[in-house]
Amino acid sequence: MPQAVIKLLKDMSENITMYGAEWCGDCRRSKRLLDNMNVAYDYVDLEADVTGADRAQAISGRTNIPVIVFPDGSHLVEPSDATLRERVVALQG
Repeated sequence: MPQAVIKLLKDMSENITMYGAEWCGDCRRSKRLLDNMNVAYDYVDLEADVTGADRAQAISGRTNIPVIVFPDGSHLVEPSDATLRERVVALQG
């Protein structure tokens, strides 16, 4: 894993971090799921944060969004609701 990505992951909080944009239907859907599950997360609005897209691409290796990064350093790109719910539940123990 590139050092820049490792640094990004270390700099993140203990919350989930989601990179997305309001025009993105998958992003709105994933936000809604996290909100309905009462999950704390940090949202990086790629339209407002000029370096956000570069950070998301460095993490995922892709330009697709949302990129959802978990406290353990793992990430999902454009997850289905079922996949995202399963990952969140697994992390909650």
